[in-house]
Formats: sequence, structure tokens, C-alpha cells
Amino acid sequence: MATLAKHLILCSSSTSSSASSSSSPSQRPRRRPLPPDATGSDNHAAAPPPQSATRRMAVAASTALAATAALSARRPAAPPPALAAEAAAVPVPATPPGSVPRWGTRSYVRERFFEKGLTAEEAAARIRQTAEGMRTLRPMLETMSWKYVLFYVRLKSKYLDLDLTTAMAGVPEARRPDYVRAANELVDNMTEFDRFVRTPKVYESYLYYEKALKSLDDVTEFFA
Repeated sequence: MATLAKHLILCSSSTSSSASSSSSPSQRPRRRPLPPDATGSDNHAAAPPPQSATRRMAVAASTALAATAALSARRPAAPPPALAAEAAAVPVPATPPGSVPRWGTRSYVRERFFEKGLTAEEAAARIRQTAEGMRTLRPMLETMSWKYVLFYVRLKSKYLDLDLTTAMAGVPEARRPDYVRAANELVDNMTEFDRFVRTPKVYESYLYYEKALKSLDDVTEFFA
């Protein structure tokens, strides 16, 4: 009897363990299989769209095209009106042998370093030409074209530094102290005129422009 009870207990325990083991896999949640393109779609969704890079490339290409068009359409700038008017006053190719050439129409460096020096008469003629050219600056002062005025004044000041010294040889010995005084006053007025044009200050520019014209007239009187 005891043996039968023991056998029944063992059978019931084995049956319950087998039932629990067989029921546990069925209770676990099953995962559904992913479609074949699921991984690919996830990767595509994770990658950022290249819209910003494309936009930057388009902007760079349009900028390059605009710069190329601007450079191709660029033309050499016209000379300042004062230089153009001065160069057109007397044609250079048709200059007679005894007339005064027109300086400052080609290259200051060439005329300063690669051409022969001027005589006292030629330097006096160039000072007169500078006085004529300075009077053509009045319309540009009225329109406040400071860039062209400054370019012209500085170019003519370079010529005056040489011409005032060279032309002194043609001044009589007794009048040279007065000539030196007038030449120094001209240089000072041209320097102040340059400074106020560079600032720019309208009233002072007009004031020293008139003073520079008067000083030029005073200097040219010594060559009469």
C-alpha cells in the first residue's frame, strides 16, 4: 500500500513538471518576422536628407557664375574728367615741333624715371599746364567727386615737386627769393587742399582750392 502511494505521488509530480514545461514556451510572446525591406527603410529613415548640402552647392555655383559674368563684363575705367579734358586740349600725335607736350597722359613712372629730364623752359611750361588743369577741377568740386579730385591733385603735386626746382634756373637771380617764397606757399596750399579733400571738408576744400589757384598764378608770373 505504501509502495502504491509513493508510485502515485511520483507520477503526479512528473506529470505536473512536464505540463509546466510544455506550457511555458506557449506563454512567451512571439515576435513577428520583419519584412525584408524593414532594415533598409530604417537605415534610410535614420540618414539625414542631403538638402542643406545641395543648397550650399547651388548657392556656391550661382555665386561663381555671377562673379564670372561680372569679370567678363568689366571694362577698363575711364580716366578722370580733368585728365581727359587736359589730354584732349592738344592732340599728342599732331603736336608741332615747337609746342608744349601734354604731360601726365600716359604714365608718371615712365615720365619720371625712364625719360630725360626737362629743361627750365619745359618745367615752366608744365607748371602753366598744371595751372590750366587745376581750373578744370571746379565742376568736380561742385559735384563733390572727391576721388577724382584727390587723384588729380596728388598727380600734379608730384610733378610740381620737380618742376618748381627745375624752373628756378630760368628765373633771374634777383627774383629768386620771391620765387622761392611763392613756390613754398604753393606747396603748402596744395598740401592743405589735399588734406581737406581727403577728409573731406567742403568749405576748407573750396578755400584752399582758391588759394592754390592764386599761388599757381603767382608762380607763373615769374616765367612771363
